[in-house]
Amino acid sequence: MSIIAEYKALEAQIAEQQKRLEALKGDEKLKRELEFETKLRALLADYGYSLRNIIALLDPSASRGSVAPVKGVRRERVLKIYRNPETGEVVETKGGNHKVLKAWKEQYGAENVESWLQ
Repeated sequence: MSIIAEYKALEAQIAEQQKRLEALKGDEKLKRELEFETKLRALLADYGYSLRNIIALLDPSASRGSVAPVKGVRRERVLKIYRNPETGEVVETKGGNHKVLKAWKEQYGAENVESWLQ
């Protein structure tokens, strides 16, 4: 994209954003929320509290830190041991992305290598 085209695209985006900003400035819901925020911050200042204090009062579990919620515990992968009957070489892996295991599967075939599982 040429620099002049980029400039014009940015100008158009700015104009669009300014229209949206003007529309929001006239919104009654926004005015009420801003008024509420102003009054809330003044009240907090009067009593010497911060937003963190209020959150800790209302939801003590939230004040333990900003640790992401645990989605679920993943079960540990099982250790698999493959023994090559021709060479006697042993490969221990928890996944299928092992370099030697891949080479064996390419050389001997995946089904054959899976039969070497101990």
